[in-house]
Amino acid sequence: MDHLIATTDQLSHVLRSVRKAQNLSQLEVGKSVGLLQKSVSVLENHPETATIESLFKLLSALGLELVVSPKKSGSDKVSNGDGEW
Repeated sequence: MDHLIATTDQLSHVLRSVRKAQNLSQLEVGKSVGLLQKSVSVLENHPETATIESLFKLLSALGLELVVSPKKSGSDKVSNGDGEW
């Protein structure tokens, strides 16, 4: 299932929900990728203060990946296809 995440609150909710759906504790998921339980807690409760490296480790542990795409709104900038915005 895809999740649209536009805020840190949404990221927090998705990370926690996916972990719980997989019946994993914060300790278990952290151990699988070399994160401390407290790092998983930070990502689930205050992701804006976590490192991007920790986020990618947690995503990997949960079998998730990050996809970046332009917003659907016509008023926002959109890439011209060669990396320019």
